[in-house]
Amino acid sequence: MRHFGHIPAAVRTAIFHREPAEFTADSPAPTLAVALGATLYSPATRPRLAEDVRKQAARGVRSMVLCLEDSISDADVEAGEANLVRQFAALAAGNGANGTGDGAGRPGDGAEPAGAGEGGADDLPLLFIRVRDPRQITDLVARLGETVRLLSGFVLPKFTENRGRPFLEALAVAERTSGRRLFAMPVLESPELLHLETRAETLAGIASLTGKHRERILALRLGVTDFCSNYGLRRSPDMTAYDVQIVAHVIGDVVNVLGRSDGTGFTITGPVWEYFRPGERMFKPQLRRSPFLEGRAEDLRTALIEHDMDGLLREIELDRANGLLGKTCIHPTHVLPVHALSVVTHEEFSDAQDILRPEQGGGGVLRSAYTNKMNEVKPHRAWAERTLRRAEVFGVAREDVGFVELLTAGLAG
Repeated sequence: MRHFGHIPAAVRTAIFHREPAEFTADSPAPTLAVALGATLYSPATRPRLAEDVRKQAARGVRSMVLCLEDSISDADVEAGEANLVRQFAALAAGNGANGTGDGAGRPGDGAEPAGAGEGGADDLPLLFIRVRDPRQITDLVARLGETVRLLSGFVLPKFTENRGRPFLEALAVAERTSGRRLFAMPVLESPELLHLETRAETLAGIASLTGKHRERILALRLGVTDFCSNYGLRRSPDMTAYDVQIVAHVIGDVVNVLGRSDGTGFTITGPVWEYFRPGERMFKPQLRRSPFLEGRAEDLRTALIEHDMDGLLREIELDRANGLLGKTCIHPTHVLPVHALSVVTHEEFSDAQDILRPEQGGGGVLRSAYTNKMNEVKPHRAWAERTLRRAEVFGVAREDVGFVELLTAGLAG
């Protein structure tokens, strides 16, 4: 699979200076951590889940979480587990399940892309199961049987040192019994992490535990909705997570302890964006008008604003500025904006290459090839390395291509 692989090759050639590279579920963990991109969540109880997975893959989704936790009721857990076993069997057979999807959790009513619902296991995104209890990990792996080959790992809720240890121990057992590499994606969302008096100790405990299981930790995910719920807060579509100061402080501390570039850190993914319906706006649109003046771009700008996407785009940019990569998504319409803004610009690529040239190993200061900034070799090295990893997975845009063109190309695919 590859990002933007759902659009025609000729279109990719037109918009990319360097196209996204292919990867598989067996690629190295550092590659997969970057390749997660927009991770789409879906309740595990959906009766046509196999078909939904294939359709979303055909639209460019490259990672999905099938949720047995907060997205379903307590009474539906057993049914959700049984449904996952059935749907994995359908996916392994190369088929959808139970006919046509019902449209919930899917994009609008337009025509299906070519190949939707068809193809073999190689067409599937990276699949993860979000569990409630450690025992579900070993039980589900046993029940999945040979279809466990389609599973990339588990999402572990409300992760702390004490609560996380049984999950990781169960994952180790599941790996041994299945003979398959299985990753963990802990979700950082507990009150102990939010509350100031327990935050430092909680972060230190998480760092210690995840450090001992580094080979199994693919990424750490932020549960900002749970953070807000502890104080009865909910951000509006005009505000990002970084406008809610209590949340912004937690994100900063998580990156400070768990996102370092010294070899001890992990990929940390951006928080969920909750909105996908139009509503009354309190503030003027945040999207600049100038990038949208040509062709269909003005129509695209209007559509994005009407669907509260301008706030999402701003939050994605702030995610990356604050050290986060990828994003949790609850609606398919969020996927393409996340991926379009993950593509490395030609200017970023040029700067990163200059900083990492072998002859610059001794340090120094360079003028950017774009003649608009200073590139200081030693301080900017970690940024450059991170940028080139992103370039490998998401590609590098042509010099005259911006996120509007990437969005338009992705929608046309």
